[in-house]
Amino acid sequence: MGKLYSKDHEWVETLDDYIVRIGISNYAQQELGDIVFVEIPEVDDEVTANESIGSIESVKTVSEIYVPISGTVVNVNERLEDEPELVNDNPEGKGWLIEVKMADRDGLEDLMSETGYQDFTKED
Repeated sequence: MGKLYSKDHEWVETLDDYIVRIGISNYAQQELGDIVFVEIPEVDDEVTANESIGSIESVKTVSEIYVPISGTVVNVNERLEDEPELVNDNPEGKGWLIEVKMADRDGLEDLMSETGYQDFTKED
């Protein structure tokens, strides 16, 4: 299926029927600049679609992270604690943030395809 994107510049990648990996888009990391700290929820935390789950601090600003779908955090990218720059270096790969077991798959319908997201960011 590939990655899907939110209007808040997060991406969602389906790993299996109900587990998704979430991170910020390349566009978002470019806007933020050099990332120095990432605050994300812990395993077993409940997250609610479109609500803040943490923040990313760069040399320029602090930005909220919004989760595009509801569910339970099942995995976190622990490397970001010591290597927050992974979000700059590889935001849609090794710089992923969390993995969530979705409460249901309905939230995926509200997300954009990669092409739709590229069009959306050109409008900014």
